[in-house]
Amino acid sequence: MSQKKILIVDDDKDTLLGLAIRLKANGYQVASAVDAVSAISVARKEEPDLILLDLGLPGGGGFVVMERLRNLMSTATIPIIVVSARDPQSNKELAHKAGALAFFQKPVDNDLLLTAIRKVLGQHAAVGQEDPER
Repeated sequence: MSQKKILIVDDDKDTLLGLAIRLKANGYQVASAVDAVSAISVARKEEPDLILLDLGLPGGGGFVVMERLRNLMSTATIPIIVVSARDPQSNKELAHKAGALAFFQKPVDNDLLLTAIRKVLGQHAAVGQEDPER
């Protein structure tokens, strides 16, 4: 099986680096973007298998990014998982309505996030791991 590519979109360099290290250690290729404009550009160029998207981004925010990606034929079907510091009470439902498949609040539990990534990408997760939507 070829390596799956994940685009991480986050303006926090520490979060971006931490997620990239964790994903590479688990066999994924990683691309990154730090704002809304570059997120769309990188998604079109790299054609990732999945996008991890922060909501609080300079240049438009995560909801704008999701809307624009859904309106482009080349990126419309890329699955998105939101990883955000924003309040899940008010943003989780909005994220799902905008097309996100899962919502994780920062700081994220890396094991639960990896389980969700594997599920979205159709890969087998380790037996006994919790549901990422808990």
